Amino acid sequence: QLQLVESGGGLVQPGGSLRLSCTASGFTLDYYRIGWFRQAPGKEREGVSCISNNGGSKKFADYVKGRVTISRDNAKSTVYLQMNSLKTEDTAIYYCAADSRFSRLCFLSSDRYLEVWGQGTLVTVSS
Repeated sequence: QLQLVESGGGLVQPGGSLRLSCTASGFTLDYYRIGWFRQAPGKEREGVSCISNNGGSKKFADYVKGRVTISRDNAKSTVYLQMNSLKTEDTAIYYCAADSRFSRLCFLSSDRYLEVWGQGTLVTVSS
């Protein structure tokens, strides 16, 4: 069974940092591009960042650019999302998704990820 498990969410004060992890089980990440998405209460899901299968292509949404980095360790079947200078508006459930099509590219649109989604991890930014 193909699964993605997100971890690393939690409560953090504004200006703080968190590192989210997305770990695959049941398959190897080497052939998959990964996207990170988030959904705040009452809002649509939106793209945050993505990375191609070999890490050669990365994208960031304008609202996180300069505050977020994405990396991957295929040997550990894990993709990381480092988030710094967190704001209250970053509060959301964060999801990762994997897709093997056009894996040397990456996309910030959730409809480009049809194969595997994780269950999400909650990030709360509050004082």
